[in-house]
Amino acid sequence: MKICIIGAGYVGLVTGTCFSELGYDVVCVDHNPEIVKELNNGKIPIYEPGLEEMVKKNASDGRLTFTTNIYKAIQSSLFIFIAVGTPSAEDNSADLSYVFNAAEQIGTYLNSYSIIVNKSTVPIGTAERVMGIVRHTLNKRDLCELDFDIVSNPEFLREGKAIKDFLNPDRIIIGSDNPKAANHMKKLYEPITRNGHPLLVMDIPSAELTKYAANAMLATRISFINEIAGISDAFGADIQMVQEGIGLDHRIGQSFLSPGIGYGGSCFPKDVKSLIKTASDKNIPTPILESVEKVNHRQRKKLFEMIVDQFGESNLSKLKFAVWGLAFKPETDDIREAPSIEIIRLLIRHGAEVHASDPIANHKVRKVFDDDKIKYFQDPYSAISGTEALIICTEWPQFQQADLERIKKLLKMPIIFDGRNIYNPKEMKEAGFIYRCIGRKA
Repeated sequence: MKICIIGAGYVGLVTGTCFSELGYDVVCVDHNPEIVKELNNGKIPIYEPGLEEMVKKNASDGRLTFTTNIYKAIQSSLFIFIAVGTPSAEDNSADLSYVFNAAEQIGTYLNSYSIIVNKSTVPIGTAERVMGIVRHTLNKRDLCELDFDIVSNPEFLREGKAIKDFLNPDRIIIGSDNPKAANHMKKLYEPITRNGHPLLVMDIPSAELTKYAANAMLATRISFINEIAGISDAFGADIQMVQEGIGLDHRIGQSFLSPGIGYGGSCFPKDVKSLIKTASDKNIPTPILESVEKVNHRQRKKLFEMIVDQFGESNLSKLKFAVWGLAFKPETDDIREAPSIEIIRLLIRHGAEVHASDPIANHKVRKVFDDDKIKYFQDPYSAISGTEALIICTEWPQFQQADLERIKKLLKMPIIFDGRNIYNPKEMKEAGFIYRCIGRKA
């Protein structure tokens, strides 16, 4: 039951570490020697609550190792997980080059029966292409009779809650056309399923589609409530009351119905685009998904439009703004597709100065903007000092519990643009703030 994880990025590192926590021997392979060196020294390249401690513990116990030696890792493992990145290509399809490269390496070094598990998020038909690459590479080695199986096992890991999601999942999806492989996967996940967490076995294309469908549905809910928030603004309704009113319907529920400045991160944006592209390749129309993406792009500019409405576009070059929250969501340092990036870019383009502050993502945004118009502050209150207004892009808990009187004293004007609705509009008005948020009224 030894496990090889190809790719020590977010999904691979969480998956490998959690399997080792369950008692399995796991080797994580990465082509980058610097990442492997840091991991072997107990330093992880991403921020995920609880992960660093779990890595150190299982590495110390000898169950979790990191290497660049893919040859040895493949030949010593029954399960070979492909957990590499699938970023968006220029045509919005998923770039599968890393997946196919992993498949070729597996075919190059495989010498006994193994189960090749695709953990990366990939479009329908990828497993079949991986199987073809592995088989072709084995044939070139005169190993035509060597048996292996391909399984689709999509990840459902939320950044900031990935360990919980792995060890206490809503469901585990296994896509397999071979009962033997499916049974091996059931046994692998038995430490989790014996606690009552469901495991569903289905055909491979259905498993591949399930991942995309889940993310697309969640993205749809976010864009839906943001569109309703726009209607709420126009007619003086309160979106929070609307949210509660519809969320209590058991058919709808409350999850992913919080209005704001749109979704971001490594999954929703690229997966919605990829699903649209996959459908388009088969001439299947996707008007709902296309609208979801359009609403999200429009919503990201909502705060900037409020700022222009408040100060006037021509006056922005004279102003300084504090931005609280750079990561696309709390409890992560991931800034991929973060709404904050677009808002900062628009402000700088119009000549404004920006004081940016995030608990853990400052260092990543520094790599995005090479501009003296932006300064970084670890202390959020220092970021506010001397600015005309505060812009909130990420709902970090420390921002929700901030000292409002202190904020008011530090700002030149008591103005807050809140893209995550973390404060009560009536209380803000009573406290003397001009408080502009998404779909709510004082």
